[in-house]
Amino acid sequence: MDIAKQLETEFSLKPWQVENTVSLIDDGNTIPFIARYRKEATGSLDDQLLRELSDRLNYLRNLEEQKEKVVASITEQELMTDEILASIDAAKTMTELEDIYRPFRPKRKTRASVAKAKGLGGLADEIFAQEVNSPAPEVLAEKYLSDEVETIEDALQGARDIIAESVSDDPKGRKLLRYAIKKSGIITVKGAKEDLGVYEMYKEYSEPVSKIARHRVLAINRGEKEDYLKVSVEYDKNLAVDMLVNLHKKNNSPCAEQVFEAIDDAYTRLIFPSIEREIRNELTDIASESSIKVFGENTRQLLMQPPVKGRVTIGLDPGYRTGCKVAVVDETGKVLDTGVIYPAPPHKKIDEAKKIIKNFVAKYGVTLFAIGNGTASHETEEFAAETIKEIGGKIEYMVVSEAGASVYSASKLAAQEFPQFDVSLRSAVSIARRLQDPLAELVKIDPKAIGVGQYQHDMPQKELNSALDGVVEDCVNSVGVDLNTASPQLLSRVAGISGAVAKNIVDYREKNGSFKSRNQLLEVNKLGPKAFEQCAGFLRVAESDNVFDNTAVHPESYKAAKGLLKLCSVSDDDVRQGNIAMLSAKLKIEGTSALAAELGIGEPTLVDIVSELSKPGRDPRDELPRPMLRSDIMSIDDLKEGMQLKGTVRNVIDFGAFVDIGVHQDGLVHISQITNRYIKHPSEVLKVGDIVDVWILGVDTKKNRISLTMKNPK
Repeated sequence: MDIAKQLETEFSLKPWQVENTVSLIDDGNTIPFIARYRKEATGSLDDQLLRELSDRLNYLRNLEEQKEKVVASITEQELMTDEILASIDAAKTMTELEDIYRPFRPKRKTRASVAKAKGLGGLADEIFAQEVNSPAPEVLAEKYLSDEVETIEDALQGARDIIAESVSDDPKGRKLLRYAIKKSGIITVKGAKEDLGVYEMYKEYSEPVSKIARHRVLAINRGEKEDYLKVSVEYDKNLAVDMLVNLHKKNNSPCAEQVFEAIDDAYTRLIFPSIEREIRNELTDIASESSIKVFGENTRQLLMQPPVKGRVTIGLDPGYRTGCKVAVVDETGKVLDTGVIYPAPPHKKIDEAKKIIKNFVAKYGVTLFAIGNGTASHETEEFAAETIKEIGGKIEYMVVSEAGASVYSASKLAAQEFPQFDVSLRSAVSIARRLQDPLAELVKIDPKAIGVGQYQHDMPQKELNSALDGVVEDCVNSVGVDLNTASPQLLSRVAGISGAVAKNIVDYREKNGSFKSRNQLLEVNKLGPKAFEQCAGFLRVAESDNVFDNTAVHPESYKAAKGLLKLCSVSDDDVRQGNIAMLSAKLKIEGTSALAAELGIGEPTLVDIVSELSKPGRDPRDELPRPMLRSDIMSIDDLKEGMQLKGTVRNVIDFGAFVDIGVHQDGLVHISQITNRYIKHPSEVLKVGDIVDVWILGVDTKKNRISLTMKNPK
């Protein structure tokens, strides 16, 4: 297989794009670096496509490696033919290759191998040959009787076992049946218990294999795993056996009935159970891949939520018996004070709690509350809203997902960061910080624990972890990291920086003070030229005398950037003060192509340099819609059908989206209620963090469910 050609076709790329991209990957360059600083080589491919191409490259290379092993094995057995070699070369998937290799794979003990050991291989060949003038199979069997084969029926049974395995191993039959069952098979689900709980809808359920929704595949898999459901694939056996008969039964010879019995056995005992497993595994793989993509995209949007900058914040980690933990953090996330209040049952020390919060607000100039959405969140939100009213002034709050906060607060990392605080106080700090800067705080937590997907625990964990790690890495590098304030966890997500090197950077910073330039990175232990090349452009040094050090301009392009400023008569101070109108004017007059050629760089690099110099130290998240902050509260009892509200999308899944409308319980917008046009997936319209207008379709206070629509009912 020509892997490069295959990648060109699958990704609709030009040969030079594939050649350059593969070369860059093989040379050990990181995806963020390639996406940002090698645009000329790749044709400006983005990080997501580059990751997909890299994954596919690995798959195809593994396939070629496996082909070599299969060829070697069959050749060693002296069974290789030109036809087999051609079919191996043409195989496009591991499944196709496995079908070809099946007859030659060394087998464990089977009914067929036992029969062959008894010397019945010749009888099987004679029967399977189905000669028109052949004697009756019973006559053929007589000469194979022995101490191990005592009766005619024993001999015929052994021969049928050998034929059945041969039919099962035939790649043509398997390919034909696999296609037919995928196209016309039915997934059937039955309840395995009286009380099915959340799986009640699957008590008696069936759906075509070709049409079953991906989220349903994962749901029934989980129900089966928890012993609530029994799941199977059904297909008309008569049709299947007829297909195999057409392939293997030659005529109406005396041996035809024996061959038919063997084919029937092959399908029932060997082929169908195997294909059923394959199909279910494939459905699961497709569903998992889809869910991983949804999870990754949701995580991307969550991490890229705009930070709420410049505000002293109180983090509230709600609780009943143990009280609500309070942490006050300044504009940079530094902890100023902590405490515990008891505004919720069973204590309900509301006046005392208000006094503590009001003192914190007055003492530290607090203007924002971040409230965790866990246990006792609703009571804490009511308390916060009431306290804000009494204080007056411009104080706002937001209910923040505390998913993963407990995981973080109990971690070794949190203990190192806050050895003086107990677990719950660390959680309050994390809640405050994730509102101030979601990305910087959430990188400390396993992405799976953030909880913005569906069935994440049922997915292949290696693939899920790899995808989410890629998302986190892309987000961190697209935003950029302050070299002098970033935590080791944030630094370790920068392209080219390992966990050990991130720790060395922090150690260097603590020993020598703030970095004064990017070049100082080369003094950090174990951070060599290659790592510097990969990471430098993503690290910001606001304190540097070199204005480029606080931009995404890579050090390799500093000479060109200086040349550009000189051509446009723009000074470093002009850049710092935003007086760079001449840059854009020069670009318009001379044209991107001519100016890039004059500076000796590519056009994409020139465009990026101009963009960066127009906003040194810029945070791309600042250009996104601001988070929706509140100062008052509503109850689910206040909701009425047809009521219009604004809400924040908290999670996007296959069948819809959950929207926070400020009543503690998120409402569901079903995919059919998102837009008037047909969409395959909610992510075509919505992403996590979007502020949307919704209308109440229905409220079930007993089940605490809210149905929403985004279609204006008027």
